[in-house]
Order: sequence, then C-alpha cells, then structure tokens
Amino acid sequence: MAGGESQTPVSLSDRELQIIDLVAAGLTNQEIAAKLEISKRTVDNHISNILTKTGTDNRVALVRWALHWGKVCLNDVNCCPLPNYNSDSTSAANSTNV
Repeated sequence: MAGGESQTPVSLSDRELQIIDLVAAGLTNQEIAAKLEISKRTVDNHISNILTKTGTDNRVALVRWALHWGKVCLNDVNCCPLPNYNSDSTSAANSTNV
C-alpha cells in the first residue's frame, strides 16, 4: 500500500476505532471532541497514537488504511454483506419476481 500504510493489522482500542470512524465521516478534531465530550487535546493525542500504530502519515492515509482493514464502512463501501450460500436459487428467485 502507498503512503506508508501498515501492511499488518494492529490492535486498536474501542475509543481509537470510534475516533477513526469519526475521522472517516469527515469530522475535525474539534468536532470529534465535542461529539465525544472530551478535550480537543485528548483527540489530538488519540489521532497521533492511531497514526503511529497504523503507520500512516495523515488523515487521508488513515482512512485508506481503515477501509483496507475493514475498520470503517462508508456509504455502503467496504461493508460486509451477509453471505449468500445459495446464490443460484436466489438469482432464479429474483429473476422470477422481476
């Protein structure tokens, strides 16, 4: 992956995953702080730790990393659909209902 992104999965806390989700949603550090009712300085520290753990250099690279490792779901992109164990019969059923 480009941008110095980590090629191995890393261990992130629930709070760090929550912050990554909010970064991916486009919130600023100040907006994240307000939403989570914590200080901006705490968010800054979380972001710094997350960038270090993931081996990313900036927010864009972080979101790319999170999408790659399935840590975020954006507008149905990178969301895991339920497995379709019987796709042939489902396709046939869908085509008859059209």
